[in-house]
Amino acid sequence: MTGSLNTVSVHALRAGQLTLPERQFISPIEDSDQRKTVPSLSFLIQHEASSTGKVTRLIFDLGIRREPELYAEPIRQHTTTRQPLHGHPDVIDSLSLGGLSSSDIDFVILSHVHWDHVGMPSDFADTSFIVGNGSLDLLSGKKQTNNGGHSHFENDLLPEDRTIELPAPPNDDVPVVEKARGLTKLSQSLPFGQPLWKSFETLPHVIDVFSDGSLMIVDAPGHLPGHINLLCRVNVNPIRYVYLAGDACHDRRILIGEKGIAEWPDSNNPLKIRCIHANRDKAMQTIRMIRNLETHGTLLGDVEVILAHDAEWADSANLEGKYFPGHL
Repeated sequence: MTGSLNTVSVHALRAGQLTLPERQFISPIEDSDQRKTVPSLSFLIQHEASSTGKVTRLIFDLGIRREPELYAEPIRQHTTTRQPLHGHPDVIDSLSLGGLSSSDIDFVILSHVHWDHVGMPSDFADTSFIVGNGSLDLLSGKKQTNNGGHSHFENDLLPEDRTIELPAPPNDDVPVVEKARGLTKLSQSLPFGQPLWKSFETLPHVIDVFSDGSLMIVDAPGHLPGHINLLCRVNVNPIRYVYLAGDACHDRRILIGEKGIAEWPDSNNPLKIRCIHANRDKAMQTIRMIRNLETHGTLLGDVEVILAHDAEWADSANLEGKYFPGHL
């Protein structure tokens, strides 16, 4: 049976580095001044249709912009708190190592629209963009999170005629009636047609991108409205999955339960508590969901979870040849 299952290939892409103050991300900590330089990982995903041989290429997240000056002013100011910060090599550089350019990419899926994940969408002039529900309201300013200086957005970030915002997942037993925004504007067909949420084992809300189980968009709420992850089947004998977790959490010690999510008092109002996640409770629910997936896998196979800012994973991936043109 497993021989008939389709897979995708997943390749890590270097997409810049930034430095995080640990007091804003993990708790407890021994040194309030401790800082850690981490990657902002991107991934190339390639799918070959078993019936036609058609190859579709997607990128999950675009990392850090190659020059801080290319960000809008509020984001540029915030980047000064994340030094050392490097935008080289960026996604374009990383693709070139395997002989690809931006014109070879069919879709860019953004885990969310924070500055260190959106890179340079303007580099992808012929590519369609997919974002989670609520992302476009954040970019336009209709929705605000007010949970820290990292939540500044650019209203002209994405091309209106090439961007799809996924519909909201169902709320308990309430079915989805909303259609994806931007779907009818696309001149090319989405691999999944009209996106519909369904459950997959312990994951309550997924979209089967190619309708063959090889790549699933996973609703992963908490960090920011529209935060989504990917579950990628990369091998069939034995069956093995890679779970790209974005900013579900920022440190593996949180994922395994060794550390908690940090909170800190607002500098202007000590009675107000800040958190790196827009909704801490939902973020914890998502972390528990991912922890269970990594611990127990799926009914079919094991799952490797990769966080967008996992420096230790990135170092190991470099030694193991997992960066493009290598693969996971």
